[in-house]
This record gives sequence, C-alpha cells and structure tokens, in this order.
Amino acid sequence: MSSIALYPGVVLPTAEEEIWRYSRIEELSLDSYVAGLLENQIDAPADVAGIVTQGAAVSECGVAMPIPVDAFAEINAIHCSGAHSDIITVKTERGKSYASPVVITRTLSVSGVLAAPRLIIDAAENSEVTVVEHFLSADDISSLIAPVVEIRAAQSARVTYIAINELGNKTWKIAHQQSLGERDSTTRLFTVALGGDYARVRTEARLVGSGATTQQVALYFADKTQMHDFRTLQTHIAPRTSSDLLFKGAVQDTAKSVYTGLIRIEHEAHGSQAYQTNRNLTLSHGAWAESVPNLEIETNDVKCSHASTVGPIDDEQRFYLESRGIHPDIAERLVVLGFFNEVLERLPQIDVVSGLRAKVAAKLHAGAK
Repeated sequence: MSSIALYPGVVLPTAEEEIWRYSRIEELSLDSYVAGLLENQIDAPADVAGIVTQGAAVSECGVAMPIPVDAFAEINAIHCSGAHSDIITVKTERGKSYASPVVITRTLSVSGVLAAPRLIIDAAENSEVTVVEHFLSADDISSLIAPVVEIRAAQSARVTYIAINELGNKTWKIAHQQSLGERDSTTRLFTVALGGDYARVRTEARLVGSGATTQQVALYFADKTQMHDFRTLQTHIAPRTSSDLLFKGAVQDTAKSVYTGLIRIEHEAHGSQAYQTNRNLTLSHGAWAESVPNLEIETNDVKCSHASTVGPIDDEQRFYLESRGIHPDIAERLVVLGFFNEVLERLPQIDVVSGLRAKVAAKLHAGAK
C-alpha cells in the first residue's frame, strides 16, 4: 500500500512556511515509500529491565505531545494506532533512581520504507533515568524515518535523553523531541547528528512547573552533500524556570546546516532564565550554515540571551598549532575537536557515547582526503 493511501489527510509542508524555511522538504514525495518497521534492540540491565515496555498501547501516546505539531508527527500518530505501530515506553517508579541507562538501538535495513517509531519516557515523581536512542542504517538504504520522543518529568524527576544519528547517507530522518517538565524537574535532551542525507530535528522543551530546568545540547557534523536541520523551542510557562541551549555544528565539502531557535517566555513565567547559543564552523568554501535565534518575551523580571556565529576556523588558532610543527590537516582536526569538546564534555559518561569523539575525528579525516 502506498504512502498516499496510508495518509490521505496528511498535507506535507512547503519551504514557504517559516518553520520549514531553508529545508529540503520540496524534494520529498511520500509516493516513494511504503509503511515499515525498524529493527529494535533494547539493552536494559537488570535494574532497569522492568521499566521498559515494547508494544505499548496507543493510549500511552500523548504524555508530552497530545496533539501532533506537524505532518510528520501526524504520520507518527497514525502509525501508533495502526499495523506498523512501534512504541517503546520507559516508565519509572516514584522515588527511584536508575543507575544503568536504557539503550535502544533502532536499525533500518530495508529501502523504500517510511518508519515512524515512538519512544515515551514517563518519569514519576523524584525518579531519575537515562535513555539512549541510537539510529543506524547502511549507506545503500534509501528510506525515511519519522520518530517521535515524548518525555514527561513529574515533580523533581530527572531525565536524560540522548539521540545518536549514525544513519547512512541515503536515509532521511525527520524527528520530533517533546519534553514536559513539571515542578522542580530536570530534563536534559542531547542530540548527536553525524549521519543521514537530510536529517531534521524539531526539539521543544516545555517548562510547566515552577522551578523546572531543562538543557538542550547538540553536536552535528555534515559532510559531502548532507544537510542537518534543527528547529528548537524553549517554552517557559511557569515562573522561576530555567533553560540552557547549546548547539554546535560543523559543515564541510558542500554540506549544509540550519539552526532556527525560539525562546518563548509566557506571561506567567516571571523570574525565569533562558540562554540560547548556536555556533557553526564552515570547513570548506562550498559548505553553508544558517543560524537564526529568536526571543519572544511576554513578561518582565526575566534573564534571557541568545548568540550565534557562523564562520571558518580561527586563523590564529590554526597558526598557533602550525607554528609548533603540526601539519595543517592535523591542526584543523585539533581545532574542530576542541570546538566540539564543550558539547562532548556535557554528555553522560556511558559506554554508548564514549566513542563519539573518535567518530567525529574519523569524519574529519575522511573529509581531508
């Protein structure tokens, strides 16, 4: 059955819409795909095995995104209630801290497939959990993934979520991350994007309880003809809430990246603090990056700042290393790894992320050949 038949009421967006500006959405045709599934592997040690459910009921959906925010979230919701449902739920117990991470590896091994998995993290009051979602496909797989992750952190809960994209260079990924932070909760959303042809993530952190805190952190690196596209929202609804966003990316060859971010401080969110930083390195003359930070403040007594940069490697840093006998290619790699170090150091020190620095270095080395 074709995708047109599966999603008759879904209207794809266009690049004329501001939220899809600079995107490659005009290249996408749902006619190219049929509904399919990913291969899931869940690594959950004994202390966390009991909180993970695969094949959860559709009633579990909507804890943080009750209404689909766009066409791809709508497609995901259709999958949730149909034959190609792929829902994994992580639901913690009140007052319990889980030392081991839940690691979910999602592998796409068939071309011509549209897969739409959903991950639901529902953290009970004063609990703590870390969840990793790792996306993989081979370079010859041409498919589309439209994943959604919903995160609800109850009062004083602490949730860390890490998305790692190592998809092949023919796979598209259009993802959504939606978190909801209640009173005195902490949510941390990390994204590492190295793969995919066109990879887009819309990530929104909503702070609905007084004293809630969130971090949104991303590392992205595109080469060849790749494009990484990020749209972020930091939404402060309750008073005395705090958000901190740091996104760092690099592009080389003819690759592209887009960052558009919005801090929204609503009328009742007095005493809140919000920070947004996006830094981009362009490593080749044909590479291109766009950065558009925004503020929308509806109350006073707040602290907000945003900053963005796009540009090549600092010549002084390069010269410093080369003047000490370091080969220019190696000097460039050292500068880029140093640039990413601020993000890498924020990532949790767990096995699944320990090799990311080497993978970034390998991608730099491949681009230098």
